[in-house]
Amino acid sequence: MSRQILEYHETIGYRFIPNIKARVLHESGGYLVRANGSGFRCNHEFIAERRPGWRRVLLFGDSFSAGDGVSNEKRYGDLLETLIPNLQVYNFALPGTGTDQQYLAYRECAAGIEHDALLTSVLVENIRRVVARYRMYSDDKGQAVVYAKPYFELENGALKLRNVQPARDPIPIAQMEKHEQELIYRGGRFQPLRKLVSALGLREITQRLSGYQPLPEYDRADSPAWLLMRAILQEWTRAHSKPVIVMPIPLHQYVEQTASPTAYQQRFRELATATGVALHDPLPDLLRYPAEQRRRFRFAKDVHPTPEGHAALAASLAPVLKSVLAGTEERP
Repeated sequence: MSRQILEYHETIGYRFIPNIKARVLHESGGYLVRANGSGFRCNHEFIAERRPGWRRVLLFGDSFSAGDGVSNEKRYGDLLETLIPNLQVYNFALPGTGTDQQYLAYRECAAGIEHDALLTSVLVENIRRVVARYRMYSDDKGQAVVYAKPYFELENGALKLRNVQPARDPIPIAQMEKHEQELIYRGGRFQPLRKLVSALGLREITQRLSGYQPLPEYDRADSPAWLLMRAILQEWTRAHSKPVIVMPIPLHQYVEQTASPTAYQQRFRELATATGVALHDPLPDLLRYPAEQRRRFRFAKDVHPTPEGHAALAASLAPVLKSVLAGTEERP
């Protein structure tokens, strides 16, 4: 998603333009984006008091949870409301963000909102975003532009927040030092090779034959990127007074079995053991679908979930969420 429907935010970096209603061009034919008055893509206004008789979940994530490619009602967060009676999902997800900015959105915007559970949906590629200090986007002319972002660093085991407030205006790449350019999140590894292989229609075959690992940052428990990601999630979840569900969302390479998920699954199991959060890995459920159907979980060109992909995520998550919410019910 480009930044055309987003506005600057001095802490998080940006949010949706409050109350915006816009149709976004897409290979699917286009989709409708609606944001609430708080600047998040949610059909609910964020009200502090919980509605009597209803349960409320706070959802944080990136574009896979905000719903790039689909209208609001077709996202897995909204579908959960149709699967679990009397449930409200407050969707705080922001496209293009990492777990670091999502944690900032929680601290900045969710304070005082009554709820029953926190759902932190971590697209596994976020491990590359938390170590970035800049992010590349497309402007209204389709040109690549770079914006600074807030970020955390680990100092003696403690998180230190940097670059708040980030610069409001884009930064010309030509004016950046080489070491700064290396801290730009560009959306994936080996971009020129990826584009060539994709153009030849050989991506899946090449990945299977080469043993391609899209996220080697998960290979070791002591990798700098994982240590930072883990520290953010630990600080976030340990300080939370309500039940927390952490859901790692797999890349399509894992869903379509062109790469092994073993490393990231192990890292998140270690996190759950250390923090006591409820870990829900949807990948085993997704792999139960036939391969042809799993390919339809993403668009032909866009890797974001299709309505069918969102429905599969919601079906996987709903029983876990029901169980967590049942454990929070007040007993007479």
